[in-house]
Amino acid sequence: MSAVFALAVEVTAYGAFAVLSAVLTVIDLRTHRLPDRLVLPAYPVAAVLLTGAAFLRGDPARLLSVAGGAIVLFAFYLLLRMLRPGAMGGGDVKLAGVIGAFLGYLGWDAVLGGAIAGFVFGGLVAAVIVLARRARGANRLAFGPWMLLGAWTAILATAATAVS
Repeated sequence: MSAVFALAVEVTAYGAFAVLSAVLTVIDLRTHRLPDRLVLPAYPVAAVLLTGAAFLRGDPARLLSVAGGAIVLFAFYLLLRMLRPGAMGGGDVKLAGVIGAFLGYLGWDAVLGGAIAGFVFGGLVAAVIVLARRARGANRLAFGPWMLLGAWTAILATAATAVS
């Protein structure tokens, strides 16, 4: 019975993350901002829901990869921001921790795969913009949507392998 409850909590957690992803994608594409009032509350929401799911699954050790994923992605994006301040926004850094938590729940393969996929998607979009000669010195790429697309690619790939 607790497996059913665990699944319900997981669906709730990832459903909330899906809604947040959609909202943040629209906002970032329009404004090049990821508002703190949306990103920061996602940390405690993820913590509560993913902790509940891990305990209901009887796998509290999974919380190490949740915390680890959040810390590693946050630190990595913070390092990128410090090395090249104009290349990465503060909202991207904060969002990276949230993404890391959700990917961490699924394991380190998901964390790595989601992070790499985000950079691949962002790089492809940047290349298309440059090739279309639409990029100018002042133009910036909203990176949040590509981070989120990378995360969802890893989430769905993990779910697909779990089902097969």
